[in-house]
Amino acid sequence: MWRSFWIAYLTIARKEIRRFMRIWLQTIIPPVVTVALYFIIFGNLIGQRIGEMDGMVYVDFIMPGLVMMSIITNSYANVVSSFYGAKYSRHIEEMQIAPVPNLVILLGFVTGGVARGLCVGVAVTLVSLLFTDFSVHNPVVVLLVALLTSCLFALAGLINGIFANSFDDISIIPTFVLTPLTYLGGIFYSIKLLPELWQNLSLINPILYMVNSFRYGFRGSSDIELWTALAVIVAFIVALFVFCLALLERGTGIRQ
Repeated sequence: MWRSFWIAYLTIARKEIRRFMRIWLQTIIPPVVTVALYFIIFGNLIGQRIGEMDGMVYVDFIMPGLVMMSIITNSYANVVSSFYGAKYSRHIEEMQIAPVPNLVILLGFVTGGVARGLCVGVAVTLVSLLFTDFSVHNPVVVLLVALLTSCLFALAGLINGIFANSFDDISIIPTFVLTPLTYLGGIFYSIKLLPELWQNLSLINPILYMVNSFRYGFRGSSDIELWTALAVIVAFIVALFVFCLALLERGTGIRQ
């Protein structure tokens, strides 16, 4: 039984990975080009006028945040588009009536999102070598935070895919929720620059914890205590995982 579950998981995961690798010109290259433009405009042109941020050259300060932004958006986008596509073509129903637990289906889709997020993250990190000095303060923290963040937003993308009723619905959350939270997550500034009220409000944003813990892994500097940030990320993962599994078990958005 467990061997059949493992085969089912590998099949779904391979399908998800091959899906975005087959069109790598659309899934891998665009975020790399976008981040390169961020480095040129914000890092080199505007960054020269800003000077230092939190004791670092500005381009070095924003580098971890830009990598994290790429991981977040691509992990999310891969799962939401793939799961809604499965709903639209109705082959998700065939997967659910097969003798495969919903847990296996969930893990397969999440693995695809994590794989795309990490692939793009590595590509963007390599491109950053053209604009900033590459240094890693703690590689374990870098890898751990990248993995946890991609898992979290792969799960979030699955929730969006479950509730989406049209192709337009899969872009609403990224546009009106994910993008604002990302830009307000401390990528381009330290929250220490904000008034106390806005610093406290910023702590509500979960992306702030991911960006700062990732920055700690690269630069050894963070506005948030590392263990607090990791605890918040893990708590969100557990909550979203349980919620996703419950939605799949109930057939929400799938069974009419």
